[in-house]
Amino acid sequence: MYTLIIGNKNYSSWSLRPWLALRATGIAFSEQKLGFFTEEFSRKVAAVSPAGLVPVLLDGEFAVWDSLAICEYAADQHPDAGLWPKDAKARARARSLAAQMHSGFGALRNALPMNIEAHLPGIDMSEAVHADIQRMQALWRETREQFGHGGDFLFGAFSIADAFFAPVVSRFTTYDVPATGAVRDYMDAVLALPAMQEWTRDARAEATFVPEDEPYRKHR
Repeated sequence: MYTLIIGNKNYSSWSLRPWLALRATGIAFSEQKLGFFTEEFSRKVAAVSPAGLVPVLLDGEFAVWDSLAICEYAADQHPDAGLWPKDAKARARARSLAAQMHSGFGALRNALPMNIEAHLPGIDMSEAVHADIQRMQALWRETREQFGHGGDFLFGAFSIADAFFAPVVSRFTTYDVPATGAVRDYMDAVLALPAMQEWTRDARAEATFVPEDEPYRKHR
């Protein structure tokens, strides 16, 4: 069985992505959660990953780090799990979206960090953040219109692309980002996933809070 090493569920958006991809598609794994800013975190992550970041997937003694690499490895090892769409063009688009989320939308990520247990409406957002939000929501609408027939997710059935946008859905919920129509429907579908609800319950139960003056981007 795989072991997935993750950070705090309330904060670690990058940990959520592969965790959700595995859990939602029924791939068995055990989780090992390490709290940020602990000696255990630095020691244990450094022992298995030269990047020193979470998440890390252990397949026996073999380690895969980086959230997208973990999802790709799982898709290769479990081709029947449906982690990517079957259609070649849909699959290419899903990979494009996951890669875009993996490396882009920096203004949104920096200004609206994932914080599941909080409700923080009305914070000031820069023009760059508003632009990222508009681009994100346009991507969701356009992808649903082109590829989303036959299901509630971006490509109909749940895929890695949805796992990569799940933390954004959480952020939009925390910060009360306006969402209507197809965007609201898509967010509701992600939030209704049993795996997403499990992660959310665990995050709210942690009651472990990062100091305001500490960055917590110990993940990738």
